[in-house]
Amino acid sequence: MITKRLANTRGQTKTNWLQSFHSFSFNYFYDPNWIQFGPLRVLNDDRVAAGSGFPEHPHNDAEVITYVLKGELAHKDSSGGVGVIGESQVQRMTTGTGVTHSEFNYSEKNEVHLIQVWFLPNKRNLEPSYEQINFTKDDRKNKLLTIASGDKIDGGVFFNQDAKIYVTNLEKNNSCSISIPEKKKLYCYLIEGSVKIADENYFTGDAAIVLNENNIKIISNSDSELILFEVAD
Repeated sequence: MITKRLANTRGQTKTNWLQSFHSFSFNYFYDPNWIQFGPLRVLNDDRVAAGSGFPEHPHNDAEVITYVLKGELAHKDSSGGVGVIGESQVQRMTTGTGVTHSEFNYSEKNEVHLIQVWFLPNKRNLEPSYEQINFTKDDRKNKLLTIASGDKIDGGVFFNQDAKIYVTNLEKNNSCSISIPEKKKLYCYLIEGSVKIADENYFTGDAAIVLNENNIKIISNSDSELILFEVAD
């Protein structure tokens, strides 16, 4: 079964420096139908204005994964993680017993566009840690790329949950397929563009919720960016 979720069901935070769309209840947005998807608790699509960002704030017991689509994001946290996350790069922060961190647009001229997700970890009170991996656009062009996984052999950043995150950049009239293991489900979020899944058209901000399917095929109607989350059913 594949269910379409429209972009306009997401929450939104908009200020003079931030535009953020929330797929699950977050901040002032609360929807009892969209609290989480398995252990996936937060899926935010953020655009941060030049020279702006999130000042130091605390987190605990969350696997925070940040994927930058355009621009650069400066990060610093109390576990010792520090750096600049550039386009196509992925960062994982295990907050565990507790960390404070800040995130700012590294540029004084251009906005940064990023996807940030939080997973509930499979264990509480883990030791905080940080990891960053650099990918390129070619790594995901017209194919699925694993950017994060709970299995270290898959590549990507490792995080403490039985789940995987894939991304793809499909050029117009291209396609990709994904096999879904038994007892797993999929949340497919269209970051940008237009695609067809099971004869249904999806547009920027839409999502496909895939349950009890062995595989799906995604066909691009235009140049498109997607992020997909495979979690336990």
